[in-house]
Order: sequence, then structure tokens, then C-alpha cells
Amino acid sequence: MNSRTARLKSIKRIINEYHITSQEQLLAFLQKEEVSVTQATLSRDLKLLKVGKVSDGNNGYYYTLPRNRKEMESTQQYLSDITRGFLSISFSANLCIMKTLAGHADTVAIALDNLELDEILGTIAGDDTILIVMKENLSSQQFLATIKNIIPELELE
Repeated sequence: MNSRTARLKSIKRIINEYHITSQEQLLAFLQKEEVSVTQATLSRDLKLLKVGKVSDGNNGYYYTLPRNRKEMESTQQYLSDITRGFLSISFSANLCIMKTLAGHADTVAIALDNLELDEILGTIAGDDTILIVMKENLSSQQFLATIKNIIPELELE
């Protein structure tokens, strides 16, 4: 493997494994791995790899590769769909009823399905109500904790 190929492979691995926020930080990681590169070459490599920056949600940005960026944007869209349509949630055994704004249930259910949460076996949506079938023996508190973990801004109380 030539030095350029090895360098590009290292850049991709570092970006995938770490929360890289600047070229300087990436240069430091590369230097730790004894990969010699100038800032100008690194800049060209990032352009070649189509590396972009996405918001970390805290007024900062970090590097991501195109495939990861698409996945993150999709996940962010699903979370936005849930937040936008959500009204309330209630439970009975391993069944969960989620109320949404009129016309939002199908969008929210699709978002929940696409998030592929282990806690959810499946969803059925009407116009403003979603039936969520949770895994057996999963408590409502455990389910709420999972939802709150991925969507902290959602008002679940």
C-alpha cells in the first residue's frame, strides 16, 4: 500500500473512530500514528474523501465521511419527525399508545420503525394515534428512558 493510500485509510479510520473537530486535531492524530502530512495535503485529502462537517448539537461541528453523514442526517430527520408530531404517551403491559398531532401518526411511526430500537417490536399508525408493541418484560420506565436518551428535548411527563 503506497503512502497516499495508507494516509487516506488512516484519515477515514480516525474520522470514524473519534470526534474530530478540526484539521489541527486530525493532524495531531495522524502524527501520533507517524503519518507525515502537511496541512495543505490534508486539506486536499479531506476534499478528495468528500469529508464534511456536521453539527454536534452544542454549537460545534465535527468531521464525518459521506456515508456516515447521510445516516446521521436520516436519523436526525427521524428524531425531528417524532419531536414535531409527539403529544403524549401511555402504557398498558407491553403496549404503548403514542398520541400525535392530527395527520402525524404515520410519519412518527415510520420514524420509530426506521430508528430500529431494540425495545420496539412494531408499530401501527392511525391518523393521530400509534400503537407501539414493546418487547415482553420491558417496563414503561425503561422504554421512556430509551426515548428520553435519544430525544432529550421530548416532553414525556
